[in-house]
Amino acid sequence: MFFVSLPIDMRRLFLILLAFMSLMGVLAQGLPSYAPYNKTVKLDSTNLPIVWISTNGQTVNLTTRVTATMKIIHNGDGRLNYTDTTAHPGQHVEYDGYVGLRYRGNSSYDRSLKKPYSFRPIDRPLEDGGSWKKVSLLGMGKDSKWILLAPYNDKSLMRDMLAFEFARPWMEYSPDGRYCEVLVDGVYYGIFVLVEQVSEGKSRLNLKDPGGEGDELTGGYLLEIDRKDEDHYFVSKYKPLRNDGSRVGIRYIIFQYKFPDYEDMTPDQLAYIKSAVDRMEDALAADDYCNPETGYRRYLDVMSFIDYQLAQELSHNVDGYRLSCKIYKNRDSVDPRFKLVLWDFNIAYGNVNYYEGWYTEGWIYQYNDLLVAHTIENLIPFWWRQLNNDPQYVAQLKQRWAQYRRSNLSDEAVEAKIDSIYNLLTVGGAEQRNSLAYPRWGSYVWPNYYIAADYADEIAYLKSWLRDRIEWMDEQLGFDPDAPQDIPGDVNGDGEVNIADVNAVIDLILTGGYLPAADVNGDGEINIADVNALIDLVISS
Repeated sequence: MFFVSLPIDMRRLFLILLAFMSLMGVLAQGLPSYAPYNKTVKLDSTNLPIVWISTNGQTVNLTTRVTATMKIIHNGDGRLNYTDTTAHPGQHVEYDGYVGLRYRGNSSYDRSLKKPYSFRPIDRPLEDGGSWKKVSLLGMGKDSKWILLAPYNDKSLMRDMLAFEFARPWMEYSPDGRYCEVLVDGVYYGIFVLVEQVSEGKSRLNLKDPGGEGDELTGGYLLEIDRKDEDHYFVSKYKPLRNDGSRVGIRYIIFQYKFPDYEDMTPDQLAYIKSAVDRMEDALAADDYCNPETGYRRYLDVMSFIDYQLAQELSHNVDGYRLSCKIYKNRDSVDPRFKLVLWDFNIAYGNVNYYEGWYTEGWIYQYNDLLVAHTIENLIPFWWRQLNNDPQYVAQLKQRWAQYRRSNLSDEAVEAKIDSIYNLLTVGGAEQRNSLAYPRWGSYVWPNYYIAADYADEIAYLKSWLRDRIEWMDEQLGFDPDAPQDIPGDVNGDGEVNIADVNAVIDLILTGGYLPAADVNGDGEINIADVNALIDLVISS
């Protein structure tokens, strides 16, 4: 009665104060353990691994880990897993123990009810001095750093995994993952992807701890181009470029430290890795940056950058190149060049309604003009404009695309990959349960461009979008899917054997590059003998 008798302005102020006090209480205690819309979904059996998480009454938050317990059951591919372990004894327990648990992510956390987790297995509770321990999970290599991705705004549930799988045959490392169904404190939380965190480790990026001098000081390091949301980072000495070549004076490219942790790095190591990035960027910015001896090829692995570019462009990822861009360097004695790793594709493949992200045409590496027009802070490094202005780089890019399209990115292979994931997620009812827990069909969820009526409709849209995108890239990169396949000597993949293929082999010899098709005589090397063999093929044809 007292509240109702107050003037409307006083009531409004009173409610604002209550909301503020409530928010302060949440911040003081940590963020809540978010639950799905529908908390009554029941899981009895599934073809996917089952992951139980118990927070033991603790509040999970975004910044610090809490001790939780985790149990994973997986009886093997093609077999069912059951939640009732009494009625179904003898199931294979993949893991049963403590983990250090926290939330993770940027937009995948802020814009999603279904939150992703980061967890690290530990030998005992953190409060008792628990230490990280390396474990092998679901057939993936032993490590202590793991992530549970939580596909929510990606209603297909597969965009991240598609990017990783498409790149796996080509890149030195692509994160591996397994679909699973997760229960938290007895509540069904839906489909997650238990995935490897991009990190150092024998089964991941095989980087050694950097030392204090000599070759040991040169590696290994893992950086990430991203936002200014870490306590420590360094800034590129070069501003981003517009499409006309002019610099964007008020934007900066940020490098975050990922391995080693900033706190564990010595002043010499901090100075070294920044100087290594400076040398690479100086080479790219030089007037003679295309010089095969003194230019950028001394400092970056061209094929790694090409594979990274093809992944970003195939998916038309509006965050590509400028966010979650993980770049690493090994010791000089192993490989002195920088390489790249893929991460974060949940709003790619036509799943975004801004920055023209739904388009199936256009190159993302040219998006700085559009991003500047939208006053976006994080822009694409100037590297990509420079690389794509190098005719030799573009020639290798086209050759690599032809290799993709003749193998795991053929029309049939792409369709089969999507169908296999679709079947995996539907045959045991996992997708149906996930949709009951998070009812979203027919509704907009940020940042969806296409609002599907059901799961089959979402997958049909994804397939259609990919077909159109691949067709456009074929046209731009000179690949004819109807041209005869496996033509001996067709190094550049254009369906013909001519002087252009001879030039492609010569370019590879000069730059130290490698393409299987360029090994014309089949001796495992690319050298002048392959040029001679190719000339013979051109003459005979």
